[in-house]
Formats: sequence, C-alpha cells, structure tokens
Amino acid sequence: MSLPDLIEIVPLTAPVRAEITVPGSKSITNRALVLAALAEGEVTLKGALWSEDTQVMVECLQELGFMVNVADDPDEACNRTITVYGKGGEVPRGGTEAQPLELFVGNAGTAARFLAAMVCLGSGLYRLHGVPRMHERPQKALFDALRQLGYRVETPNDRLPAMIHACSSRRESAQTSSSDSSQSRLTSAATGGRRCRVSIAESSQFASALLLSARTGGWEVEIEGENADESPYVEMTKELIKVFPHRGGEFQIEPDASSGSYFVAVDTFVHNPEFLEHSEQFGVKVPTRLANPVKVAHWPDSGWQVDENFRIALANNWSLVMGLEYESQGSRAEELKRNHRKFLVDRNDKPISRIRDLGDSIMTAVILAPFAADPVVFTDLGRLRVQECERVVALRTELTKCGAKVIEEGDTLTVYPSQLHGAEIETYNDHRMAMCFAVLGLKVPGIKIKNPACVKKTFPNFFQKLATPPPRGLGVEIRDGHTGRRLEVGELFAD
Repeated sequence: MSLPDLIEIVPLTAPVRAEITVPGSKSITNRALVLAALAEGEVTLKGALWSEDTQVMVECLQELGFMVNVADDPDEACNRTITVYGKGGEVPRGGTEAQPLELFVGNAGTAARFLAAMVCLGSGLYRLHGVPRMHERPQKALFDALRQLGYRVETPNDRLPAMIHACSSRRESAQTSSSDSSQSRLTSAATGGRRCRVSIAESSQFASALLLSARTGGWEVEIEGENADESPYVEMTKELIKVFPHRGGEFQIEPDASSGSYFVAVDTFVHNPEFLEHSEQFGVKVPTRLANPVKVAHWPDSGWQVDENFRIALANNWSLVMGLEYESQGSRAEELKRNHRKFLVDRNDKPISRIRDLGDSIMTAVILAPFAADPVVFTDLGRLRVQECERVVALRTELTKCGAKVIEEGDTLTVYPSQLHGAEIETYNDHRMAMCFAVLGLKVPGIKIKNPACVKKTFPNFFQKLATPPPRGLGVEIRDGHTGRRLEVGELFAD
C-alpha cells in the first residue's frame, strides 16, 4: 500500500532507546557503480543504497550494455549487493544521429553528471535527459570541460537534455594492465593526456564526474572555484578512486551520514538528562553527552563524508547546543542561560557553512535552529539553491510557516529562537525537505508532510524507521493527514 499524499507526525513524549541502521551512502554508491563499470573485472558492491537515484544509475548502466546483478541485503531493506561486470574501460557503443542511445537520469544529479563524462569514453551518440527539475539544474561547467577535452556536447542552454557525441578513438592510452592508483594516474595518462579545467562553484559533482573517468580517458583535470583544494565531495572521489578494486573484487559501501543526521537530531531532542555530566570549559559548566539513547549503527568514520561531522558541528555552535539543553534541564534552565550569557561575553558562535562544515545535513541543523538560545547563522548556501529544489527559499518558507523567524540575506540564513506550531509542509518533491520536517514533527505538534513518498530518492524506508518499535526504530505514531488514522509500518514504505 502506498504512502498517503499527506501524513501527520505525532511528537515523541518520552525518551527512546534505539539503534537505527540507515541505508548506504548515495554519493559513494553512484561513484562506485561508475568505477565498477570501468573496472577490468567483476566488482561486488556490498551495502549499496537501493533508492530512486541509485536505481536510475543501475538502469542506465544496463541500458548502456553493462551486466549488473542486484541481490537483497540481509541487514538493511534499502541496501543491495550489486555485482557489476566491468569491461576494462570499454563503454558500449551508443546510437546514431537518427536514433541516439537514450539515458533517463530522473532527478539524480550524480547520474546526470557522472554519466555525461563516462559516455564520452564510448562511441556514437548518447542523449541524456531527466525530469523537468533536472533540466533546470546546472551542467554548463561540466559540458565546457568535456568540450575542452575534444568532445561534442549539443544542448540549447547548457543543461539537459543533451546530446553527447563520443569518440573512443580519441582516448589516450591511459589504460594499462597496471593496477597503480597513484594520484598522477587518477587525472592524466602516462603520456599525452588531454587537459581540461572545471569550476565547482555551482556543484562539486562536475569535478567528480571528470575524475571518475579520467583514469580511463587519460584526462588531466584542473579544478577551480571556491574551496577547490578542500572540497569534501571531490576529496571523497579521489580517495575512493585510490582504494577501489579496479581489477575486480569486493567493495563495502558505508552508511549514509546525511541520512543518519536525522536520527542524531532526534537524539538531540529526546536524550535523558541523567546521561549528562558537567565539565569545566571556558570557565562555565558545559553539558557533555555520556551516552546516546538514539544511535546510528556503524556511523561512518572514514572521513569521506562531510556529514560525518554533524554532531561535531552542532557541538561547536554553543547557542544551538545550549538552547536544546535548556529544555532538557527543566528547572535548571535559568542557571544554564546565565552561564551561557556569561560565556558569550568572550565568545561568538561561528556561522555553520555548507562549504566548510556540513553537506546536505546542514538542512537538518537549520531545522534545529529555532530551538537555539540565540540566532544561528548558516552561510555559503548557494549550492542548496540548485539541488532538488531551491532549498534556501524552501527552508525559509516552510520554517516561517511554522512560526520561526528566518532572515535570508544573499546565501545566508539567520534563524532566530522561535515558538513553533504545526503546519502543512510543502516538500517541493525534495526528499530532504520531507525528512527534515518529519524530524521537526517529533518535537512540534501538528506537523503534516505533503508528498512524503519523495523520500524514495535516497531513503525509501525512512518513515518505517520512525514508526518501527524500539530498538530498531523510534516507535513514532504517523497518521494519515486527511483521516487521522494511524498508519501501520507496512504502509510507510515510499515506492
């Protein structure tokens, strides 16, 4: 049975002890699928995310002519074990002028960008297209880089749909039998590699797309744009290429930290005061967590995912942490507030940056911010504007609808301490909007989520995780938003 088009989240009224498994990383899964297709042998990806975005990538690889087998994962319903039979860097031929090979990428930015570069290694014509929102998302920097490499990309506005004319004869002889994965071989051929320059000002996926195929194509990729040397998603790509079994083998996909951030946020809401101790820092007493009633199983610690830092980013923003502690401490709130004010004489919270501090989990932090002790500033949000929806405007609009004071200035949001109330939340067909505001509904009565099934993009069983009884879930009551009927766990899968 499908999810209703409107659901209501009933707030938690008591602490919960749970250990939640979250599906595999979308970012790692789709990168690994491309590398596996270009590998010299059979590669098995374990713990791979199975959601709309990764299914799109698998279907495109199969449409290209790669053999891909998919098997269930016994530990997580939204993971799969995926075996890809690599062709040693060969990409099957595309179509003709009269009948190009069609690749539908949905609204998956990773599939749209990674495949655009990968099909250049083939021959013939490939036409990439997606849903209307994907046709609005930027592609120009990537297409310009591919043109610098000598490939022909036809598009009326440097967005999708696009026709890519591949030419395998133009590839340099970068493919060798060596399994050397040094940094120099990641970006250029042994001799005569072609060069391109790509800006990541709008999306780091442009650089990642080129790097994933550079080993095979013999491309040397120069990256420019803000934070080009430290872009966390570009670093993820480079590190993945270094350790990937390019000659065949197994590769384990780690859990998705962005998806895990929702449950870290829940833990922040519902933790027990008896699990707090006080330590002397900066001359005031600071609450420090001893144990976490809500845990995310196998929290990633590779350093590949910027959202691994979610809990640290919260802890580093004193106003946010202390604001949440006020509520948990009850009668001790005034004492904590006085200590906090004293502390702020000597220290100002730094803004939380989408570039420096967090990836998509910054949206979860924004949802927590109305409960802070003081205004919380979120900055460098420009990339949120060109993702699944215009997320800066969406966050401001929907939080304001709930009673929050939110000021948008340039690519910065300032969220003020606010008394919130329920509202019907427009999700803009954006999975992260749905999940963020569902978390808010665990604290604020009356939150209803429109089009909740949009979570299928990355986390199809998200609402099942909320509703499943502890310790595998949170035991949350979720109702049909129209009738008020409590929904069973089996009715909460997004498909």
